[in-house]
Amino acid sequence: MPRFSVIVPAYKVQAYLQESLDSVLTQSYPDLELIAVDDASPDACGSIIDEYAARDPRVTAVHLAHQLGLGPARNAGLARATGDYLVFLDGDDTLAPGALQAITDRLKATGSPDVLVYDYARTFWTGELVRNRLSHRLSEEGPASFRLADRPALLGMLMVVWNKAYRRDYVEREGLEFPPGFYEDTPWTYPALLAAESVAVLDRVCVHYRQRRTGSILTTSTRRHLDIFDQYDRVFGYLATRPELERWRPAVHRRMAEHFCALYADPRRLPGASRAEFFGRASALLRRYRAPGPRPLSLSRTDRVRHLLMRLGTRRTYRLLSALRRAALATARTGATTCRGLREAALRLHYRIQRLLPLRPELAVFSAYWHGGYACNPAAIEAKLRELAPRMRTAWICDPAHAATLPRQTAALRPGSAAYWTALARAGYLVTNVNFDRALVKRPGQVLVQTQHGTPLKRVGLDLQDRPAATPTTDFAGLLRGADQWDYLLSANRHSTLVWEKALPSSYTTLEYGYPRNDVFHRATPSDVLELRARLGIPAGSTAILYAPTHRDYRRSRPDHLDFERVLRDLGPRFTILTRTHLTYADCDRPWEAHPRLLDVSSHPSVEELCLASDALVTDYSSLMFDYAALDRPIVIHADDWEAYEAARGTYFDLRSCPPGAIARTEDELVDIFTTGHWQGSRSAQLRSAFRARFCSYDDGHAAERVVRRVFLGQPTPLPAILPLEDRRPTPPAPTPTPEPPLAHLTAGLWP
Repeated sequence: MPRFSVIVPAYKVQAYLQESLDSVLTQSYPDLELIAVDDASPDACGSIIDEYAARDPRVTAVHLAHQLGLGPARNAGLARATGDYLVFLDGDDTLAPGALQAITDRLKATGSPDVLVYDYARTFWTGELVRNRLSHRLSEEGPASFRLADRPALLGMLMVVWNKAYRRDYVEREGLEFPPGFYEDTPWTYPALLAAESVAVLDRVCVHYRQRRTGSILTTSTRRHLDIFDQYDRVFGYLATRPELERWRPAVHRRMAEHFCALYADPRRLPGASRAEFFGRASALLRRYRAPGPRPLSLSRTDRVRHLLMRLGTRRTYRLLSALRRAALATARTGATTCRGLREAALRLHYRIQRLLPLRPELAVFSAYWHGGYACNPAAIEAKLRELAPRMRTAWICDPAHAATLPRQTAALRPGSAAYWTALARAGYLVTNVNFDRALVKRPGQVLVQTQHGTPLKRVGLDLQDRPAATPTTDFAGLLRGADQWDYLLSANRHSTLVWEKALPSSYTTLEYGYPRNDVFHRATPSDVLELRARLGIPAGSTAILYAPTHRDYRRSRPDHLDFERVLRDLGPRFTILTRTHLTYADCDRPWEAHPRLLDVSSHPSVEELCLASDALVTDYSSLMFDYAALDRPIVIHADDWEAYEAARGTYFDLRSCPPGAIARTEDELVDIFTTGHWQGSRSAQLRSAFRARFCSYDDGHAAERVVRRVFLGQPTPLPAILPLEDRRPTPPAPTPTPEPPLAHLTAGLWP
């Protein structure tokens, strides 16, 4: 019996069906059967399905004699399903890479619930991929599984069959099946959720929902959209047979009203001759199934009025209200736009005037991390600039909340202010680790230094053109315009040089000087390390592990890769974990469970200080590993989702083939690496040595000085000369007690 039965109905989707079937059969989790149903499609869908069935024994081909529609086609597949769980996929949609593995992992973690709800992203014909805007409702906080009454907001999500996995014996026990007609999902999904004894959620995009230009139900004008009334009749008929679910009637009524209003407002669906009939039938159903009692979910005043007018059948008033609302929104947008426009016009004029005035060669403007505080390579360069060229004046662009992090000698510039635009227009030097304002026009004589903020393991720049879901912008022309303004680009190693010059090609000069932010790893003293550990609250004699995972492009909320309580229990009292959440999840309000040996250092302003205070780094695919390697301290890679990460973002090399230390693929392996001492053993040291030779060739503690002398003081020869790797003496970790002898555990699979 397979774990999953994936049911794919097909009708007039020959252009997309192969991609859909491939997305199922190439899943990293192979324990599945694929039931593809040809709904008597007049195109090549039937032959495509037969070809796949001939090639792969997991594929079952079902051919219907007559075209019955999406619901009956799914029923035909359902009748042949033998899997533990049912997954539905339309013939023009696709499963995301790694989706079934993520689903089965979540099913195990949540106790095999009746229904698992997962996320989706809309993929447009333009290539744009947009995640569901209600994905925050799939937060995995709280109980692993629950009743719908504990998470009623799930009813507000798109009520479709294909964003859920259903336990097959639950479906059979409830006798769930699809009706004929449009909107066939409605009488299935409401009963499935309402009757479930256990529901769970997965905060991960598992389905790519294709938005076709033409040919989909949502873009077809036909009277068949009136099928929606029969479907809601079936939903309320089901509720009438289940008295224990009667309390859901107000919530379902409200969702029905929203559905009717949304369909009526869409000019693509209802033919003009059917609109009056639609409104009348909608009014009748809203009156028939109205339930007394409080509204189950909050409604805006406008929505309450719209629902009331539709229920009362006052179509003219409803149309007048809709017209007035559109006019009011347009007016409000115009007013707000006018105010913003006047201010922006004034600032643009101010900026243009300032660009006509002489440059200030003694002024250098810095920024880091999108108007964040004093940090990273720009901060190290700014400090060294004040040391070597005290005549220079420096300013830092940052939001007011970060102004306190600046040195006393450095002026703060609020983004968007007149002073900000003055500085951008007249500063002789501009230094950043991200990008300046897109409106920046670099003047002749200005020098712009792009420091970057990490060695690229994951794809960047133009190398993301085929991965729109993983890039914050598809404006690659804009990225290149920004790169065209760079005079210098800092590189920490030859790998970075080659990646950046290919991913963002332009005429800048690459400075292979190392990363200035890592200079402190060679300048700090043992007493500095002890002071940092005391300030952070690390117990004396404890082995401090810095846990710093990177973000995931395929999910919005913070992933929990480790069970800290369990890991700390198994590691024993000698270990303390410093956990640092990636800045992408800075607004996440999920605190870690309190533990005396778990220190949340996410808000600590300097990651370099955290590196110095720790004895080892545990990370996944974060560029921090390349910086930490300059310290020559142990690194452990926790690669629990490499395939999904590689599929979502893409990488420049397989980290598993040349890691900086031991690799843990599971939490158990991670614990074993530390309890056996392999994290600091000879094999770990060998891997780290090879990794340092490849990626730390320039990080010798003098990178900032080389940058200042070359860029600001005009010295063409990089001074000081780069110190050979074997002659470097990075700051040692704090002394710790002699570890106990390693346990006799098996360690197969921990090394590449």
